[in-house]
Amino acid sequence: MNAWMAMEARLGLEVYPKRPVVIVKGKGARLWDEDGRTYIDCVTGNGVALVGHSNPAVVEAIHRQASRLITCPGIFYNDIRAQFLQKLIEVVPAGLQRTFLCNSGAESIEAAIKFARLTTGKSEIIAAQHGFHGRTFGALSATHQPRYKKGVAPLVPGFHHVPFNQIEPLTAALTEQTAAILLEIVQGEGGVHIGEPTYFQQVQQLCREHDILLIIDEVQTGFGRTGKWFACEHMGIQPDMLCLAKGIAGGVPMGAVVVNDQIKVPMGMHGSTFGGNPLACAAALATIQYLEDQRLPEQAAGKGAYLVSRLRQMALPLVRDIRHLGLMIGIELRVRVRPIILRLIQEGILTLPAGKTVLRLLPPLTISYPEMDQVVDALSRVLR
Repeated sequence: MNAWMAMEARLGLEVYPKRPVVIVKGKGARLWDEDGRTYIDCVTGNGVALVGHSNPAVVEAIHRQASRLITCPGIFYNDIRAQFLQKLIEVVPAGLQRTFLCNSGAESIEAAIKFARLTTGKSEIIAAQHGFHGRTFGALSATHQPRYKKGVAPLVPGFHHVPFNQIEPLTAALTEQTAAILLEIVQGEGGVHIGEPTYFQQVQQLCREHDILLIIDEVQTGFGRTGKWFACEHMGIQPDMLCLAKGIAGGVPMGAVVVNDQIKVPMGMHGSTFGGNPLACAAALATIQYLEDQRLPEQAAGKGAYLVSRLRQMALPLVRDIRHLGLMIGIELRVRVRPIILRLIQEGILTLPAGKTVLRLLPPLTISYPEMDQVVDALSRVLR
């Protein structure tokens, strides 16, 4: 360990499986370590830096807003918050009309669970096996994987898990107390497994027939990652609540729940000290405007197809399968993924796991074609 690694290891709780790199700078799709070595980033802060690191439009918006006003609680109106809310409603799926702003994806899930119970008067939530929704207690209760729950029981009651992409088990799990069904369109942490449009359309029909709310978790897939503004657009559905975070504000912490007019939350029943603070709203407004101006969701569709096409043309004996939607890419391996991740660091490529044997790529939507070629070439060397 060098001095910075040793200091962080000594002073921080070691809850993360650290990579042996000290990152000090980022620009676009590239990061630099303290020794000046450059990396192509396919982690992007766990899917956060959609518009690239230190995007000039976001940096300028943060600087401008920081010189005016950094914090303003929800008990007061705010100009930049109002502008952001209007822009957000312009880009989300039709029918979603109002927004609660928070600070993270887990907080957005917590809020959606609470809103579902308040609106329906019912208590049970159905989620999918291998889904991941966060690490706070409500979000963790909605998450399926047992490894995240070990040693922290009891969790929040009222959650049931059914197989993903199978309508029969979900139908069988419905009760008179089912308030909502909570699903990801693409199970990112669960291995980059992609939902079927027919399945999601059947789920939506079930919800409408049984007066159940449909909550879609797009914390990782939102804002163009999958080749459309939101992954639910691939499925042809209209959720009652859409949970958002990660890339929403260009790297500044922010989350949101966007809801339709069915959702009723009494005044004083929820809130957030930092949610919707002007600095985050300014960053988010600049991020969405940049995504629009550069047509980055459309770019993600083409870039994802290109990168995956190149990989599939290669004879890579360690690869079992490749799954993707836009620039959300999962490479299922025949071996454990962690040694591959460490090898790729040596090649100058930063990547993520999605389970024990799936390599996940979440590059910024601004990544260039030459940079993607470098990623593919490095994968070719390592996966042979």
